[in-house]
Amino acid sequence: MAKNIKMLDESNFSKEIESGVTLIDFFAEWCGPCRMLAPVVEEVAESLKDKASFGKVDIDKQVKLATEYQVTSIPTLVLFKNGKEVDRIVGLRDEKALKEFVEKALK
Repeated sequence: MAKNIKMLDESNFSKEIESGVTLIDFFAEWCGPCRMLAPVVEEVAESLKDKASFGKVDIDKQVKLATEYQVTSIPTLVLFKNGKEVDRIVGLRDEKALKEFVEKALK
């Protein structure tokens, strides 16, 4: 995992999303599409590292967070701005689409 993507759990989730733009990747180890999306998220995290934060939540280990944010399909990418959810996408996306998704929240 890229060094600028943090693994999140109940103890650090709220603090990570409270300010600025943060993209959270809700995933599971056993999920094939999640594994395919991981390098895409890493590329976008690297290219936008000075503008946005990136985190991952393992839904099998963090059931409470997955339930709280109504994650029913994975991969689910939830975009937060100053602690509030502003958008989400479910399923695989390419690097260009994912970068545009994050950038629109930065405007």
